[in-house]
Amino acid sequence: MVESNASTSSLARWWRQVLFVPLLHSKWLTADARARLTKRVESAEQGHRGEVFLIVENHLPIQDAYYINCRERAIDLFSEYRVWDTEENTGVLVYVNICEHQLEIVADRGISAHVSPTVWHAMCEKAVSGIANKKTEESVAELLDEVGQVLRQYYQLEDNPSGNELSNTVVFLK
Repeated sequence: MVESNASTSSLARWWRQVLFVPLLHSKWLTADARARLTKRVESAEQGHRGEVFLIVENHLPIQDAYYINCRERAIDLFSEYRVWDTEENTGVLVYVNICEHQLEIVADRGISAHVSPTVWHAMCEKAVSGIANKKTEESVAELLDEVGQVLRQYYQLEDNPSGNELSNTVVFLK
């Protein structure tokens, strides 16, 4: 979901993080589901020069939750995991926050020059809708496929070298 970068302090957001019980909400993210999503990331990276990176987080860090929202957290993780550090600035972070039922896409400046924030926003809204219908893994997998299609549209390769600038393994932050 693409939002304003301006964050508002939120006691309600902080309480949601404090009261969040991972065992009740993240059952879908089994080791098998993580392996399937890692395969989807690999598939989403085929046929183009972009990089797709997936982070799933149970909740915002408690010490930060009062001050930052999911968009800001995604931007921080984009930097922390160096998704921006690709040769053509074509890294795309897909961030899922289970507690907040939010999904964010942060795209590097290379791909942002071609893709409007409204496109990313529409993709996020579609996935969030699927997550609300208890189809979390399927919705995230479809979103990864869509991100790959967008990257192919602007950074297609005739041949697909094995170059991979970022890990394809799903990062799960408990």
